Amino acid sequence: MAVNDRLATQKNKNGLQSIDDMQLTKKDFPWWMVTIGLVILITFLMIQINPDFKDAFNIIRAGLGVTISTTIIAYCIATLVGLLVGLGRVSESIVWRNISTIYVEIIRGVPLLVLIFFIALVLIPGFITLLNIIGDFFMDAGISGIGEKLTAIEIRSVPNNVRAIISLAVTYGAFSAEIFRAGIQSINKGQMEAARSQGMSHWQAMRCVILPQAIRNVLPALGNDLISMLKDSSLVSILAVRDITQIARLYAGHSFKFAQAYSILCVLYLTLTLILSLIMKLIERKLGNERK
Repeated sequence: MAVNDRLATQKNKNGLQSIDDMQLTKKDFPWWMVTIGLVILITFLMIQINPDFKDAFNIIRAGLGVTISTTIIAYCIATLVGLLVGLGRVSESIVWRNISTIYVEIIRGVPLLVLIFFIALVLIPGFITLLNIIGDFFMDAGISGIGEKLTAIEIRSVPNNVRAIISLAVTYGAFSAEIFRAGIQSINKGQMEAARSQGMSHWQAMRCVILPQAIRNVLPALGNDLISMLKDSSLVSILAVRDITQIARLYAGHSFKFAQAYSILCVLYLTLTLILSLIMKLIERKLGNERK
């Protein structure tokens, strides 16, 4: 009897555990993803059955390549700038640390839209003017080869796409710098001391010991930066860059089909960001499993 009672108790426990697991599964089910998926699905169904939506989609999707390429190139440059500036923020060099801090504080203190205007329409033309002045100096010094090349550069020769990429890279470089700084400072100081005690220089210890761990820790934050940059890339439309936002604006302006144009624009951005979010979650899950 005791054995039977024990078996019955165990079955009841197993049954309760199964019910709890089912409830937990329902609780953790990604209903938000299903809802967003339905919104995307309905929009693409409208594109198939509604001529106005289909026409708008065929025109706007031509800017997808510009949006994606601008985001990826600017993000790669911003990550490199952020790494260098982040190292400067924790550097023992007073000059490098202060220059890095000035850059970060200026970028963080000015709105992104204003920065895009300033970098694209003031900073880049100013830099080209400086190159022209240096070219004139070389010409006067008799170094005509380099001088002619520098003086031949014109402000209008820099495409708006390049200006947009530089603007996004410079602005997001400051945000990435703070991510790298936080990642480096999250590593126990004892690891740097241990590496130095083994005969490594400060740079060798940073490159071989600290940075690999810091980068691993900040990967999720860097992924969020990529998603943010994808959304903020819509701001480059103010420079007449023909991304999906600019094309949607032009299409809506001449056709007056605002609902179709901006609905498709929203869904395109939503689809891209959702794909990136899922990729980042997979990377985070993989990193979490490796740590275990």
